[in-house]
Amino acid sequence: MRVLAAMSGGVDSAVAAALAVEAGHDVVGVHMALSRNRDQFRTGSRGCCSIEDASDARRAADVLGIPYYVWDLSERFEDTVVADFLAEYEAGRTPNPCVRCNEHIKFETLLEKATALGFDAVATGHYARVVERPDGTRELHRSPNTEKDQSYVLAVMGPERLARAIFPLGGFASKAEVRAEAARRGLAVSAKPDSYDICFVADGDTRGFLRDRLGSRPGEVVDTSGAVVGEHDGAYAYTVGQRKGLALGRPAADGKPRYVLDVRTSTNQVVVGPAELLTVDRIAGDRAVWFTDPAPGPRASRDVGLPTPDTDVPGRPSSPVDDVEIQVRAHGTPVPARILDAADGGVEVELTGTPLRGVAAGQSLVVYRGTQVLGQATVTRAWRAASRHRTHDASTARPA
Repeated sequence: MRVLAAMSGGVDSAVAAALAVEAGHDVVGVHMALSRNRDQFRTGSRGCCSIEDASDARRAADVLGIPYYVWDLSERFEDTVVADFLAEYEAGRTPNPCVRCNEHIKFETLLEKATALGFDAVATGHYARVVERPDGTRELHRSPNTEKDQSYVLAVMGPERLARAIFPLGGFASKAEVRAEAARRGLAVSAKPDSYDICFVADGDTRGFLRDRLGSRPGEVVDTSGAVVGEHDGAYAYTVGQRKGLALGRPAADGKPRYVLDVRTSTNQVVVGPAELLTVDRIAGDRAVWFTDPAPGPRASRDVGLPTPDTDVPGRPSSPVDDVEIQVRAHGTPVPARILDAADGGVEVELTGTPLRGVAAGQSLVVYRGTQVLGQATVTRAWRAASRHRTHDASTARPA
């Protein structure tokens, strides 16, 4: 099988490429250049995609004896991932750029280019497992390395893209095992530090990045009664659940800490209140992507889109589905839930165990059963069923 190995310059992608070669595939390495200014995405161990990273990837490819290329995807990255990041924050939502990068860059642009060049699959260094069923369809599962598991950010890819993806690190239970494998193969990146944070915000100052791109937009910080309790330089810089950086002039009357409850871009206001108002047990989302029918039991169809409740389509649920878990952060704790509705490309879930706190519009909601990823959606709103208070409703938000 002809395999295009995405090589970031880190140890994970280098070992993934090595394992693809060992498996007998015809492998070609490619490094994605995501910025025209190759140094702006790297500050020490923060960020990625620098000239140094490209050189590390080339050296790894040389050790493996495979062809190696650098593809300039910087314009596509800026137009999709960075632009989406800015637009979402400007609209008062909280995006996950790693999800958008997997959706638009690794498993759209890269995969399309690979297919056009005659490759059968793309291999990456993600920590996730692919399980093939007897009927030939494939399932996405969590990695046994729970600390590094990346199934959450991969859930957006859907079944068709999963069919052309390879995750050679799926069986590794720890990062130490991967580093040991790299050292055994003579790969110089075996001890290279992990990169972290948002790759295009290499200094880690997300608020500063947003301010530079979106400008200063002073406005009010208000409590739930509408009383002004502070000021801000841009509502876009705040997210539901945030406490740090509010800089409120005086404490609340009850002496309790205050958190961001809502970001109202229509009025350029940030709403704050006590922690208990952040607790939610209902979450709704749109842009749903399903790998399989979430209803338990034999699967009737590989068609995994979900219809309106009155549409009779095999393999699609038209009634509530119990016995699932949902996760709303990349390394968050999954919580028990039931699917109440999955109509018109959306989903609504009810938490059946511990409520969650601080769920923001724009986050990814990923549905699991055990280790298997069933599907995902983008959060539009979250609320407490017994309360009228809702977190930011993305369906009605407009930039100020």
